[in-house]
Amino acid sequence: MIAKLKGRLDETGEDWAIVDVQGVGYLVHCSARTLSALGEVGEACTVHTDLQVSENDMRLLGFAESAERDWFRLLTQVQGVGSKVGLAILSALSTGELRDACAAGDAASVARANGVGPKLAGRIVNELKDKAGALPGGGMAGVAVGSVSKAGSASADAVSALENLGFKPAVAAQAVARAQAELGEDAAEGELIRVALKRAAG
Repeated sequence: MIAKLKGRLDETGEDWAIVDVQGVGYLVHCSARTLSALGEVGEACTVHTDLQVSENDMRLLGFAESAERDWFRLLTQVQGVGSKVGLAILSALSTGELRDACAAGDAASVARANGVGPKLAGRIVNELKDKAGALPGGGMAGVAVGSVSKAGSASADAVSALENLGFKPAVAAQAVARAQAELGEDAAEGELIRVALKRAAG
């Protein structure tokens, strides 16, 4: 089983990246947080991975930190949570936010994720609340876009603005995260949107 890749970031897409390891390109499907944390194309990167094998497909999932992978594995044990939904949840919430939401039974926070309704969010927090304390939270993936998911913040408003312009949620979140990393946490909404549009279009 492939557990980790260390190489160069060769290419990125809406929810995937190609990591070049000694001339071999590995396609890994990632959350928006992981894509933001990996850095720019051409830079060295490390990706923690999980290989999913089905009857007709093999998919390599990539994570910026092992804690995110641990949470992904836990999430996908819940009925109704496949790899796509698992990555959507990890795009919307940092590992620390997810841990706190499960521990507190805060289904509304989990329901912010794309494709997660109130019923599924409730099932997730109910099934994982007793396990949440055993897993770590925070870290690099949380820092990368941690403030994007906070309702009412400039970054959340910027993400919403990009979505209204037709960008998909994962693309909008990734672009705003990169803009905020450049401009700082106190950046105004207008500045975030201006820089994020350049990143999303690029």
